[in-house]
Amino acid sequence: MSETNAKKDWMAGMRVMLPLLPGAVPFGMITGAVTADTQFTALQGIGQSIIVFAGAAQLASTQLIADAAPLAVVILTGLVINLRFAMYGASLGPHFGSLSTRKRALIAYLMTDQAYALSITRYLSDTGMTPMAKFRYYMGGAAAMWVVWTAATAAGYFLGNKVPASWSLDFFVPLSFLALIVPNIRDRATAIAALAGGGTAVAAYSLPFNIGLFAAALCGIAAGYAVEVATGRSAARIEGNR
Repeated sequence: MSETNAKKDWMAGMRVMLPLLPGAVPFGMITGAVTADTQFTALQGIGQSIIVFAGAAQLASTQLIADAAPLAVVILTGLVINLRFAMYGASLGPHFGSLSTRKRALIAYLMTDQAYALSITRYLSDTGMTPMAKFRYYMGGAAAMWVVWTAATAAGYFLGNKVPASWSLDFFVPLSFLALIVPNIRDRATAIAALAGGGTAVAAYSLPFNIGLFAAALCGIAAGYAVEVATGRSAARIEGNR
């Protein structure tokens, strides 16, 4: 692989990530501002983004710490929110299984919803990519997201309280996830899962300690699985009657 082609892989990953980066800025700033309000030091607040690098889990756990929630609830919340990354890893495994442990660890550390969604879509459409080409493509986008997220949380920590509330930066947080979710609703199961999870999240929003998040995740998974099973049985029944 020539150096030019390798650079193209990196740049391709960065280009496809660019439209999603603006959505990470307000999300990161909100997370940084919340850590400042929770009386984290700058090292703790910004270091959290560097070490943990998990936006939704960071924000939820920091809010729970501010509310003096039990440590078990804080840890369980982070695990549940990040449980989706285990599924992402299983999905990406066949594409990166031949890479070194160091590279796979780097992939895991930099994994985000955006990096996964954009990469797996490319891999499925371009079956001729080599494992190293896939790695460079993934890293181009994932590294760009890491830089923007870390800078945004730092800005939020130092400037968050100075941003007028009328800007409603928190409005951009759900938008950044909707941009990923909507294109991936491709069949009845995913549509029902999204509706069930979203509806439950709204209905249980006022529950303490983000319990509504657990309920939404469970309802979404259960609804999607039920539809998937029912669809499979229906297809098998039709096939058997032929």
